[in-house]
Amino acid sequence: MTQPVVDRAAIAANYPRIAPYIRRTPVMAVSGADFGLPVPDVNLKLELLQHSGSFKPRGAFSSLLAREVPRAGVVAASGGNHGAAVAYAAMMLKVPAKIFVPSIAAPMKIARIRGYGADLVVGGDRYADALAASEAWLAQSGAMAIHAYDQPETLIGQGSVGLELEQQLPEIDTLLVAVGGGGLIGGIAAWYVGKVKVVAVEPEAAPTLHMALKAGHPVDAPAGGVAADSLAPKQVGSLMFPIAQKGVAESVLVTDDAIRDAQKALWDKLRLVAEPGGAAAFAALLSGRYVPKAGEKVAVLICGSNPTSMDFIGG
Repeated sequence: MTQPVVDRAAIAANYPRIAPYIRRTPVMAVSGADFGLPVPDVNLKLELLQHSGSFKPRGAFSSLLAREVPRAGVVAASGGNHGAAVAYAAMMLKVPAKIFVPSIAAPMKIARIRGYGADLVVGGDRYADALAASEAWLAQSGAMAIHAYDQPETLIGQGSVGLELEQQLPEIDTLLVAVGGGGLIGGIAAWYVGKVKVVAVEPEAAPTLHMALKAGHPVDAPAGGVAADSLAPKQVGSLMFPIAQKGVAESVLVTDDAIRDAQKALWDKLRLVAEPGGAAAFAALLSGRYVPKAGEKVAVLICGSNPTSMDFIGG
């Protein structure tokens, strides 16, 4: 079976299929001065307001609606957000779902998965462990796998973030996007096709795409840090990597402290509860790891709201 092409046309054709099931998340313009930034304002795409608390339902619904689901249902491995999204999509479409997550998954994410009625298995220390367990179960179950990032339907679904943002903010020059396995930035880069400067942001403790771009191919990377449950796969996806080589203009790394500071700033100034992975892209601006040029119109994707802890609340 020929895999679907991940490009602007595929994303546009897929959007009407998933639109009834996802939220068209809003954009918020905030004063750069309020955050000590050297730009008059910054636009935030609030994908943390998506169903299940992250952008992931876009890819989950894309996969479920584009493929024939067997009677055994679907299976997914996840650091938490993808599992919650697949569980939510399966609940809405009334199909069985089995989700594997590692022990580092945030309790909030685990509670969401259970709350959506999926069969949940918690085990192993990292996403790679959950993926191996899911693949073993897949081999004997007859279920359909929904990969968190290395699957065309997932990439095409996540690319709808770019489609919406272009309609909402056609004037932006630059978009900062946090990267884990690369499904989100791969889909967005496929949509913009060089029309907007797409900047990848990763934790220093999990520089997966950063290392791959330097090597010229996906490589094993460290998988630690405060955002390990969402931004620390072993490697970026093989399907997104050539898209990233063409469509990601720059890759920057941020410290765990910078991510925590970004979480705190989003809460203090805007009362937005962002998880570490969800705040990572904003951390690049706040910490000066990405410095906009004069007149540059910048948008930042705030992509998740299921934090491991709420320590940033109230300082």
